[in-house]
Formats: sequence, structure tokens, C-alpha cells
Amino acid sequence: MIKHTIFIPIILIFLIIYGLISLGFWQIDRADEKRVIENKIILAQQKPVQLITNVKELLNKEYHQVLLKGHYDTDKQFIYDNQIVNGNAGYYVLTPFVLSSKTTILVNRGFVPWNGSRGQLVNIKVDNLTRVIKVRLVKPVERIKLKQELITSNFPVLIQSLNLDELSLLSDYQIVAMLARLDIEDSDGFFRQWQSFYGSVNKHLSYALQWFLMALVLGIISLRLWIKKNKKN
Repeated sequence: MIKHTIFIPIILIFLIIYGLISLGFWQIDRADEKRVIENKIILAQQKPVQLITNVKELLNKEYHQVLLKGHYDTDKQFIYDNQIVNGNAGYYVLTPFVLSSKTTILVNRGFVPWNGSRGQLVNIKVDNLTRVIKVRLVKPVERIKLKQELITSNFPVLIQSLNLDELSLLSDYQIVAMLARLDIEDSDGFFRQWQSFYGSVNKHLSYALQWFLMALVLGIISLRLWIKKNKKN
């Protein structure tokens, strides 16, 4: 019975140390993933800004800054809710930019704070004249839904996540699987302070170091206690 009481805490300690080390290596893997993303961004930023007319080509232009020719559809806009920018709660204005008769790309025209008045939108209308806009392309990420989202067909539509299939059905457009962030110098937008991906590699490496140090400290403490216990025996 005594041997069992000794081995159980030893096994638990080894499992905890193994878990801490595993978390450290997981953070290193995450850092490697982010490093790949950063390299892609750097390469994309070195490319000249070009007018893209082939819709299929847009899918290969993630992180690139490009020019698009078309017109906005101000009657079928989306309000992307539950956004936090500089500590303020608000929404992004997503406006379909029509590239061809039935094909659009959603343009994120920027952030608008609620300012304590939920349900009261600012004027988001924009003219439908043909124009050329400068945008940076990113892949849309669908957020986890905590509950079933009730989406109405009354535009502008309030949404909590970017399910492009649903938005395509609502808008009666084929929406390109890219999100276009409007250039900060464009006058037909709202507050834009687009987040870059830089800095995340060091964050993951620092987390990894913390997990490894915790494993080391626990190992040292356990070893000292084991030595102390053996000396008494």
C-alpha cells in the first residue's frame, strides 16, 4: 500500500511535466505557422499593386494589395457586429463590390463604434458608380457561433460571423472567397486601422519558454523533495 502511495504522486508529476513540455512544443509549432504567414505577407508587400480582372486570380492573392474595378451595391450591405477596436465595441461595414453581373467581393469599409446606441446605424450609403478601388485581400475567417444566428433578409443585414455561403444566398450574388480591406486613404470608408500579423511569433516563443520553465521548476522541486525524503529514510 505504501509503494502505491509513493508511485501515484510520481506518475502524476511526470504527467504534469510531460503536459507542460507538450504545451511548450505546441507553442513552437504555432510560432512556425505564424512565421510562414509573416513571410507570405512580406513577399506580398513587395509585389507591385496591379489591377486584377480575373476573379479566379483573386484567390491566389492573399495578403496582396490590388486594384479592383467595379461598383458598390449599397442596397445589400452587411453589418459585421461584435467587433472591438481600440477598446470600443462596434461593427464593420461590409459592402458588396460587384466585379461582374453576379460576382462580388465583400469590401470591409471600416469600423464604426456603437457609442452606446445599438441599433442606430450611421449613414453607410455609397454611390454605385463604376470605380477602381485599392484593397488588401485576406481570407475570411468564420467565427465560432455561441448560439444559432437569426439572420433576416432585410438589408443592411446584421451578422455575427462570415459564412459566405449564407451571405451569397441572401445577397443573390456569388461572393468571392476573399475579404477586401479598403485602403485607409479611400474616402468612402470609416475608421480603418488594419491589424498586421507581425509580433505574434515572439509571443508564441515567449509562451513556449514559460511552459518549459514551469516544467523545469516542477522537475527541480520534485527531485529535491525526493532526495530529501530518501535521506530521511
